[in-house]
Amino acid sequence: MRASAWLITMRKLQKLLATFLVPGALTLTESARGQDLDTVPDISDIALLSQIIDWTGIIQAAVAILFAWLLLRFVDRIVEDLGKSIAERRLLLQRINAFFRFFVYLTTIAFIVLVSFDFSPRVLAVIGGASVVAVGFATRDLLASLVGGILIILDRPFQIGDRVKFGGEYGDIKTIGLRSVKLTTLDDSTVTIPNNLFLSEVTSSSNSGQLDMQTVVDFYIGLDQDVHRARELIREAAATSRYIYLPKPINVLAAQQPLDGLVAMHLRLKAYVLDTKYEKDFETDVTLRVHRAFADHSILPPLIFKREID
Repeated sequence: MRASAWLITMRKLQKLLATFLVPGALTLTESARGQDLDTVPDISDIALLSQIIDWTGIIQAAVAILFAWLLLRFVDRIVEDLGKSIAERRLLLQRINAFFRFFVYLTTIAFIVLVSFDFSPRVLAVIGGASVVAVGFATRDLLASLVGGILIILDRPFQIGDRVKFGGEYGDIKTIGLRSVKLTTLDDSTVTIPNNLFLSEVTSSSNSGQLDMQTVVDFYIGLDQDVHRARELIREAAATSRYIYLPKPINVLAAQQPLDGLVAMHLRLKAYVLDTKYEKDFETDVTLRVHRAFADHSILPPLIFKREID
């Protein structure tokens, strides 16, 4: 029984190859020679459709689609649960799941094509090369997105779970599909971006496959304030935050900067948050700690300094 099914599948593959190699060449050759194509039988749309579609395989195709959908939902649930229980392996599990989804997509599409269509050279000769070209132009964006998705998986400018900035959007990569990438922004909106756009535009990844990520927080104080003390307070606030990733360095940079018609001292904290999902929590925690410390040590912002001069 399995051998018979295998032989049927191989025959359909041979017909599929003949579809792309034979009909187009025959059509172009006959057109070039000026032969009369009226010798091709005139088949009605219904008859042509009945010859192309293998109606016995439609049910198999529907079952395959349902099975693939249930399988992907099941695997997604497992990956999500494992990612919560094994946080340090969350991104790895999501990347493996992305490869698995591609495999299921391609396998399901190939199976549906093989069982649902009877690629007879005679029938496809009626359709002609012009139809093939028309379909090619109509689906070129879809094919470009498909190729883009494969290149994203292979080249890996970003990965599942990365926090990226693209086209004015900023958030976490949730899925990399055959046609598009889904990005969840920080306000919990889902943005769908066609894969082919990533081939021609700049993408910025903040963590490049790692859980931790560098976070930048800016502070401004007056020029007459104690800059050294302010830097120490900022560093201390970051180091004692519950969200800090201590294995990586904490830097506080200082520079004079024009600000609203005056010159202020700009202090920039560069530190690493232990998980990308805590980025804004880390920024908020550090900001509140620093402002409290500045108030306790009478370190004033540049706006107050300007008012005192006036």
